[in-house]
Amino acid sequence: MSSITQGSYPPVLQDAEKERLVQVVKDWTVAHGLTVRPPPAIAGNDTEGILATSAPVTLFPSPFPKSCFEEAKAIQTTYNELYALISQDEEFLTEMVQEVAGGDEFIANLWNVHLRVKKEGYVQNLALGLFRSDYMVHQDDASLQIKQVEFNTIASSFGGLSTQTSLLHKHLAQHEYPLLSSSSSASYLDLPSNGSAADLAAGLRAAFDAYGSSTLGHPTCVLFLTQTGERNVFDQRHLEYALSSSSPNKVPVFRLPFSDILTHTTLASTPTRQLLYTLPSNPSLVFEVAVVYLRAGYGPGDYPFQEAWEARYQIERSNAVCCPTVLTQLAGMKKVQQVLATPEESNTNSVPSALAKFMPPTSEKTQRLLKTFTNIYPLDTSSSGLHARSLATSPTECQKYVMKPQREGGGNNFYRSAIPEQLAKIPEEHWNSFILMEIIEPPALANSILRNGKVEVGGVICELGVYGTCLWDQSSGEIKFNEEAGYLLRTKGDKSEEGGVAAGYGCMDSVTLV
Repeated sequence: MSSITQGSYPPVLQDAEKERLVQVVKDWTVAHGLTVRPPPAIAGNDTEGILATSAPVTLFPSPFPKSCFEEAKAIQTTYNELYALISQDEEFLTEMVQEVAGGDEFIANLWNVHLRVKKEGYVQNLALGLFRSDYMVHQDDASLQIKQVEFNTIASSFGGLSTQTSLLHKHLAQHEYPLLSSSSSASYLDLPSNGSAADLAAGLRAAFDAYGSSTLGHPTCVLFLTQTGERNVFDQRHLEYALSSSSPNKVPVFRLPFSDILTHTTLASTPTRQLLYTLPSNPSLVFEVAVVYLRAGYGPGDYPFQEAWEARYQIERSNAVCCPTVLTQLAGMKKVQQVLATPEESNTNSVPSALAKFMPPTSEKTQRLLKTFTNIYPLDTSSSGLHARSLATSPTECQKYVMKPQREGGGNNFYRSAIPEQLAKIPEEHWNSFILMEIIEPPALANSILRNGKVEVGGVICELGVYGTCLWDQSSGEIKFNEEAGYLLRTKGDKSEEGGVAAGYGCMDSVTLV
């Protein structure tokens, strides 16, 4: 990496400079919607929901190797294709679910939704994925390489705020960094453009257009399913606004709490089961839902009662294009990531058979995917799983690993010495619901993070997410839309192990290429 990472960057701020920069960032973020709802401890009695606060953000863009950045973006459409193929392979997903469902009631319930719809017959063949593939730069003695942390197939967040973060840092680079007394290290920043909000909206638009006009005479719309009390509302709004104003014709977009699905939607009494949305503010207006975009439904907390599972069933059995379908959500299980990356025990140098099932083993695209994989192990009773169990339960060996359940969102993983402690609480027959991943070792970096009005200065770790949009036909396999869709950079203090911004661990950032 260049000299920008060798101790001269970011610039050291004098007290007066820091005060000015913080004020500029606070004002800019609020003025441009780089914001979140404040946490309850700050919001107090904001019962009307009128408060917003700056999203946690770095004061400077973080250095990121240009070659790694370009490679991550270049292979995204291949990853889109791979996960579209996985979503179509029910036999493969059946095997994956059977591996983990015994110790994971949530996965079992999701699978049951699919089986119920399959029994009566799906009426919509189109499926939409708004994906995000997350990476960290791994540094060894010879080189810097991107290694995949996870692949997200549902509620891939921060595409809206990420665009705004890139614009913030460009504004600061043009107007504020030159005013610093030690500005030389921030004088030549390579800040790539980032159209993640518009690009993700383009994927939703492609699905909306593919759905076509209503045969019932209703106007069509896109429905965002959200969590009650969502703090990350402005990130979602940026996508909504980009979609609703897209050409050639405007797209009606509505938000509906996941808990209100059965209250405000019904299925038409037709063989194709159109999903109808009644506008709560004007019940005389009924829309036919062309696309359902789930920003909720990714974890057990969204299903506190059986009615929530009935709501998911209603969405899945409808004619709306789902983003994602249940099968696509299940394709994002960590178990799938593990089997794609784990070669056979008889030939550890071969392309893993799970990956070869979907991608030609000798193709350049497959080889590029392989280079992004890190060491991931099952925790089952295979020889690889038994070896992983010995690593996970060893007080010394476990320090190199993270244990992950089949979950989206931050705050679910167990790191290092917490692994054997957690396994001791779980019946051994349920250990195979987890995977064991080797911890990626990124280069040392420093930055300043503005969080809740206070500046945190010190070492940081960056995680790059590359978005992708893909629309395909589950029946024919035809891919109708496949695009890379911008990027996200999340940064956390180097003493923090989780990285989710919404979960309170990381912050928004953008890259300066080096």
